[in-house]
Amino acid sequence: MIELKALMGDSSDNIPGVAGVGEKTATDLISRYHSIDYIYENLDTLEIKEGVRKKLADGKESAFLSRKLGTICKTAPIDGDIENYKTKPCDKSALARLMTKLEFFKLMEKMGLEADNRQLQIGLDTEPAAKVKVFESLPENLSKVTLFNTDEDFACVWDEGVCRIDEDTFKSLLKNGSVQKRLYDIKTLYKQYGEILNASLDAMLAGYLCNPASSSYSPERLAQEYGAVAPETENCDDEFIKNATLFYATCDCLEKELEKTEQLNLLKEIEIPLASVLGDMELCGFLVDKEGLCKLSDSLGERISVLEKDIYSLVGYEFNLNSPKQLGVALFEKLGLPAKKKTKSGYSTNAEVLEELKDAHPAVEYLLEYRKLAKLKSTYADGLQNCISEDGRIHTTFNQTEARTGRISSLEPNLQNIPVRTEEGRKLREYFISPKGRVLCDADYSQIELRVLAHIANDENMINAFKSGADIHTATAAQVFGMPLDMVTPVMRSRAKAVNFGIVYGIGAFSLSKDIGVTRKEADSYIKSYLETYPSVAAYMENTIEQAKVDGFVKTLFGRRRYLPELHNSNGMLRAFGERVARNAPIQGTAADIIKIAMIRVFESLKKEFPSAKLILQVHDELIVECDECEAKAVCSLLEKEMAAAREMTVDLIADAAFGKNWLEAKG
Repeated sequence: MIELKALMGDSSDNIPGVAGVGEKTATDLISRYHSIDYIYENLDTLEIKEGVRKKLADGKESAFLSRKLGTICKTAPIDGDIENYKTKPCDKSALARLMTKLEFFKLMEKMGLEADNRQLQIGLDTEPAAKVKVFESLPENLSKVTLFNTDEDFACVWDEGVCRIDEDTFKSLLKNGSVQKRLYDIKTLYKQYGEILNASLDAMLAGYLCNPASSSYSPERLAQEYGAVAPETENCDDEFIKNATLFYATCDCLEKELEKTEQLNLLKEIEIPLASVLGDMELCGFLVDKEGLCKLSDSLGERISVLEKDIYSLVGYEFNLNSPKQLGVALFEKLGLPAKKKTKSGYSTNAEVLEELKDAHPAVEYLLEYRKLAKLKSTYADGLQNCISEDGRIHTTFNQTEARTGRISSLEPNLQNIPVRTEEGRKLREYFISPKGRVLCDADYSQIELRVLAHIANDENMINAFKSGADIHTATAAQVFGMPLDMVTPVMRSRAKAVNFGIVYGIGAFSLSKDIGVTRKEADSYIKSYLETYPSVAAYMENTIEQAKVDGFVKTLFGRRRYLPELHNSNGMLRAFGERVARNAPIQGTAADIIKIAMIRVFESLKKEFPSAKLILQVHDELIVECDECEAKAVCSLLEKEMAAAREMTVDLIADAAFGKNWLEAKG
């Protein structure tokens, strides 16, 4: 097998030069002549095709290199003393110091090692941690504290001391607006205790801003990552108190890091206020028509059953439609369709493969429809029913620390992922309803990311296109294709729209050509024409990447950072990914920051003007409010006003709002 791969220059070995020989030819040659030594010694006289002979000659060096690399070396020097292979005692302190320094936190967890930050700090330019006194009760007139809690225990730490407190005292400190406080996970605390006043730091959110790529923001992990050293507590062996003082030190480290990266205002003005808004939204939830979902599930089940029978009839026998292996046999062996890809376990039957074959046989089109309906039934019609609480509402969880762009995500269930591209998917919104006497007000931004791009790139042509009031996609098509606005066809607008949004995400000619169904050459010409039309956008793309290579990160208008180690990776694909993110992150991240500000403004304004109204859902650039029917028009006006005022830019932000009895109706 080594000989065979060496001769072929198999792509799995990344050996160039002889890859064109082909497996069958290589197998025949090895079978006939037994070794590549013989083949190359007699290459000029062997009875083989001239094309094969040339490929073998060109790839001689790589063929022998491949054999050398694949041959097991039997002469490597090996220590024969068995004693040197026995496990020696482990210095856990030294190992913990080394692994903390290298940030091997997951491995430390598996090995049961705790960070030894005190030893790690020796020799660094840091002051030794001060001692704190353990108090039996809280002193009066504290102005700044750090609050730490577990499920049952509560503590308050300040500069000179620490005190274990009860839950009532903890709650009263949360409500005390004259005391500045540092906490952990404000959203959860809000759901438990209500409004929290004068919070200056949420350690979980601070850790997210400092390192948005981290897999964990637990207090223990943050202490390890930022080298926090707990101050000594006099005459105290209480483990909970020690953890509280370590959390206090961690908050100090996080504050310094945020000051250094200029993100402290981002935390205080956006992320911390937003945490309470999200907590309130989770408590409220979204009312759902469970009976309607049941009927939808039954209807989908009937349609799926009909499709199954049709597919079996077309193929000629019954099989498991959800088994890729059985499906591959049915399509590519029984029906004889051309196989596009083949894996170790059989033929590939993923969506991309089936889309390319949908016109080759009616069974494929039925299969695509079957998969679409089966997904709707299992994930949404049935899945959402399982998530409805006793109050008839779905209470999703909003994650503030997951997306590296700063976007909010939704899970258990994900209400930001309700399908919109198909009629059946959009119909799901009909089952998200308002209670009797109330309505849903739905508002979303108009092309917010393109408006942000126009502002950040300061592109005069794009700014003027927005200010003219013309449809931006039509305006782009007119300039790219060089014709008057009134002569732009729907196809031209559609292609300009694809380029407009694709540019924001760093799309290339290959991807654009697949998206809009044109040749790669045509797609490339569209992109080039677009960048000629908007020259400052082209300059922004280039300058942003170059600056990111120097800085190691990009920023939003509000200072949120996205670190990009990929830009200096030796792998070309990862570097290209880093460049796409460098172009996109400031745009998408700024848009995410703006919608967060809008949420805070809407939440506060509703409390003052329409106390019974509730912000219940955010889907990226869309907000949904539930309110009394008589307040619907006024609430829609409030939504449009507050969303438009979230950030002043060279291009106005525009939000459009409407209302209805269910999400589909409100969405219009």
